[in-house]
Parts: sequence; structure tokens; C-alpha cells
Amino acid sequence: MNFNEVLALLMFGSFLALLFTGFPIAWLLGGISILFTAITVTADTYFLDLILEFFPDYWEGDLTWTRASLIVANIWEQMRNWVLVALPMFIFMGLMLDRSGIAETLMDNFVQLFGRMRGGYAVTITLIGVLLAASTGIIGASVVLLTLLGLPVMLKNRYSKELAVGTCAAVGTLGILIPPSIMLVLMADRLAMPVGDLFMGALIPGIVLGILYVAYIILAALIWPESAPAPRDPPPVTLKTVLNVFLAVLPPAGLIVAVLGSIFFGIATPTEASGVGAFGATLLALANGKLSYAVLRDVVRETTKTTAFIFAIIIGAIAFAIVLRNLGGDEMIEGTILGLNVGPYGTILVILAVVFILGFILDWIQIILIILPLVGPIVGDMAFDLGFADPIQAQVWFTVIFAVVLQTSFLTPPVGFALFYVKGVAPPEISVRHIYRGVVPFVVLQLIGVALIFLWPALVTWLPELAYG
Repeated sequence: MNFNEVLALLMFGSFLALLFTGFPIAWLLGGISILFTAITVTADTYFLDLILEFFPDYWEGDLTWTRASLIVANIWEQMRNWVLVALPMFIFMGLMLDRSGIAETLMDNFVQLFGRMRGGYAVTITLIGVLLAASTGIIGASVVLLTLLGLPVMLKNRYSKELAVGTCAAVGTLGILIPPSIMLVLMADRLAMPVGDLFMGALIPGIVLGILYVAYIILAALIWPESAPAPRDPPPVTLKTVLNVFLAVLPPAGLIVAVLGSIFFGIATPTEASGVGAFGATLLALANGKLSYAVLRDVVRETTKTTAFIFAIIIGAIAFAIVLRNLGGDEMIEGTILGLNVGPYGTILVILAVVFILGFILDWIQIILIILPLVGPIVGDMAFDLGFADPIQAQVWFTVIFAVVLQTSFLTPPVGFALFYVKGVAPPEISVRHIYRGVVPFVVLQLIGVALIFLWPALVTWLPELAYG
């Protein structure tokens, strides 16, 4: 191991160690980058002769790349990327839709249709969650809203606490996978891939996860009837009930078609479609009588705060990745993974296993900005060995699997954000133990979804091929 690689290991180890201090991630990433830049510049300027004297065989190359100007130049180039313009637009769309009152309308009408069956309330929350996921892409908004809407109703109807909170937490995380998703936007930016390919590729896997959730809820209600009992004296289902459900679904469905349809048919780029979505969500809030100056002010303020938070981490992660890469960290990681000699599919499984474990201790943004750019090129190089016609197909498939695995990080302690969101708005009788036990089956379902995508890549590649050829 040469001197550069020792510094790379120390750099990554320092990040993992300092992560538990609670210091803001953005400043932590940027600070470590500046520190190790200073170390390498100092070594290059003052200690190079000393190092060469004691370790003549362990120094490779020079470290003139560590000039701060290289970091600044790369950050400037990233901030000029038009893909990132979609982030604040999609965030605004999700927050505005959260205030539009559409979810409450969906809940009232879906309950009348599905409330008669065992597990019907949980199925209702799942279906609403899928619709919201395809309309918002904001985890916090979806999880909190679904918990506030569905948890009291399920507890009132004697559902088990574990099934109730597990459903609300897991279904709310679909917003980070089903497009339009800010996570997919960031992934496309870091791998220099078309956002539209990822949006189309993630659509079917996201729906498959929703189907797995519904199947599990219905099966659990049949096996353990006490966990999801049928309601007493449910209202009859009439033609008017079905019509009301159809009318309630029309607004979010229209927004989904406006955003994803404009991308699918080539009418708008993903960045332009984000503006369409933001405008459409504002119109829906206006049509429902929920739009006011106070609402608009709060949504703009929250959009600004969330965007600033994400961009601060992006800047810190760019600096961190540049220093780590130029120390040879990417080559070291690639050499270690390929050196396992487990074949192309075994290599993919190793990467996904590492990402799953990292999801317990790292935030999804950190994993995307730091880990994904290091392992993404490995998959592109193995495209033909994996049976794909071109590297773009392989990278789209791998990135979507990566996203599904990463989705589990919202449900795994200690940094599972969905768990904190649920606990923050849940009634006092819901303990952390109930939340942890409730999400375990859904984590297993997500891993089953990963296996399905791994075994049948067409679940990811079919729609992009149909849309873009």
C-alpha cells in the first residue's frame, strides 16, 4: 500500500469516525477535504524529501493536483449543471401537493371503497402512498402525511400497532424511488446519465414494490386476522362510491401524466417537466381552495431550506470525492472489489451488500454523492459480461437496483429517517419498539424486490428502451 492509499484510507476512516459526533455533514465533508488537501500540499512542499528518504518504494506520483483551485473548479462545473435545476422544482411540487388537500380527499374516498375488507385501511394507505410517491418525491412530506391520515384510523379499527406503523413508514419511502424523485436526479447528476432513463427505469420497480406491499398486507390479514380486522358495519359500496374514487384519483393522476408523460413523449426535458409539476401542484392547491399567501410563503421557505441543505452536502461531497479520487481511493476500491474474483454478478452483489450495510450508518445523500461515483464505472466496464447490449443499459439497471437498496436506509436504524418521521407524529402509545418491529417485514419485501430486479433486468430496461430506443 503506497502513501497515497494510506491517506485515502485515513480520509474515509476520519469521515466515518467523525460522523457520530453529530456535526453537520456538509461542513464535515468540506472540512475533511480541506484538511487532507493541506496535508498533501504540505507533504508535497516540505516533507517530500523526508518521505522519499524513509519510504522510497511507497510514493507514487506527485500531489500538485491538491491545489484548492481544482476543488473550486469542479464545484463550479457541478453548479452549472442544468440537471440540478430540477431539484428545487420537484421539492416545491411535493411540498405544495402536500398542502393541496388531495391526500385527505383520496383517504376519504378510498376508505369507502376498500374499508370493507380485512386490511382494507392499510391497502388504502398503500395505494394513496403510491399516488403521492408519483406526485411528490419528498420522503418527509409523504411519511408524515400518511402517518397523520392513516395511523389514527387503523388504530381506531383495532389494527396491530406494528402493521399500522410499518405500513405508513414503508409506503412513505416509495416517494424516493418512484419518479419524479430527487434521489434519481442526484444519481443521474453524479453518473452523468440522462435523468429520463432513470425515471423510466425506476417506474416499474416502484410499482412492483407497491404490489408486494399490498400482497403482504392482504396475506397478513388472512393469516393473522386480529392484526387487521374487518370494520364493524362498513358502508355499502355503490356506483357513486366508485365514481367518487375515480374523481379523487384524477387530479394526482393528471399531475403524474403532465410530468412523466411530457418526459416519456419527448415534449419536455426532465428539468422542464419539473417546472410543469411545480405549476401543476400550485393549480391543484388553488382548485381545492388551499392556496393562500401564507401557504405559498411557507412552501417557498421550506423549498429554499431543503434545497440549501442538499446543495451544501453536494458541495462538501464534491470536494471530498475529488480529494479521495486523486489520492487513488477510487482505484483502490475498484481493485479491491475486482480482486475478489467472484464474477460480474458476484461483484454486483458485493457492492449492493456493502451499500445495504452502509445504509445503517450513512444518509442516502452521502452514499449517492460519495459511494455511487466510485462503484458506478465498475458496472459500466462489465456491461457485456452482464449480458447487456451497451454500458448505458447496464448502468441504468444497476442504478435502479442501487436506489431500491438505498431505499431501505430510510427504514433501518439508527439513521432511518422514516422511523423518526413516524415517531415524531405518532400517538404516545406507539413506541420505538413497535416501529422497529413493524418495518422489518417491509425491509424484507424490499430485498425481495431487489432480487426480482436482479433476476429480471427487463423490469428496469423495458420502459427506457420503449421510450428512447
